[in-house]
Amino acid sequence: LLPFESCNLGSINLAKMVAEKDGSPAIDWEKLAGIVRAAVRFLDNVIDVNKFPLLEIEKMTKSTRKIGLGVMGFADMLIRLGIPYDSEEALKTGEDIMEFIEKESIAASVELAKERSIFPAFKRSIYDKRKAPRVRNATRTTIAPTGTLSIIAGCSSGIEPLYALYFERNILDNQRFVELNSIFEEIAHEEGFHSQELIQALADGTPLKDINVVPKRVKRLFVTAHDVTPEWHVRMQAAFQGFTDNAVSK
Repeated sequence: LLPFESCNLGSINLAKMVAEKDGSPAIDWEKLAGIVRAAVRFLDNVIDVNKFPLLEIEKMTKSTRKIGLGVMGFADMLIRLGIPYDSEEALKTGEDIMEFIEKESIAASVELAKERSIFPAFKRSIYDKRKAPRVRNATRTTIAPTGTLSIIAGCSSGIEPLYALYFERNILDNQRFVELNSIFEEIAHEEGFHSQELIQALADGTPLKDINVVPKRVKRLFVTAHDVTPEWHVRMQAAFQGFTDNAVSK
């Protein structure tokens, strides 16, 4: 962001963008398109209704009208689709999703510009040339960490892999909040390998790969942050950055 611009963010829960198609899970592109267009309009509205703490911030924000629409729940989506996080198919999925969101967000911003005018700093911007889109917002996409948002939404954060299948949060006045991955628990029940012994093993810190009762293909799907090598972390960031206007948190 430029000096005095504001961080106006929103994130789409990709775990909710999976639907059954011909008996198999698939990305619901039509639903995603509708959500992107609604979110762009929502974030643009935020600029107009917001109460800014400083006049300089208001002036800069309304001059460029930058918004940052991003995603969360990507790791959950991959699991629902049966795709391991550290795989070429996951990279391709990430690229396809973000390219789609970028194109739809540009289209939504162009529609808004026709209704409400282009952003005031449009002249001499990178869009002030032939064949460039006449957009309402100087940027449309950002991928934020979504730390708190993803906890509220009950999904994986940003484009990160799962942090862990079982962990404890210590919050407020030493309150203990136990978290077991809901998708893993659901699959464990469906496939008949759920047990208190399994949960206790995860609670004790036993890696999933060392628990014999869990099928290999399930282990492959539920890789956690420390199972993923640095190379795959960076490659996933690059996959999303190619179609993101602003920064990608990883």
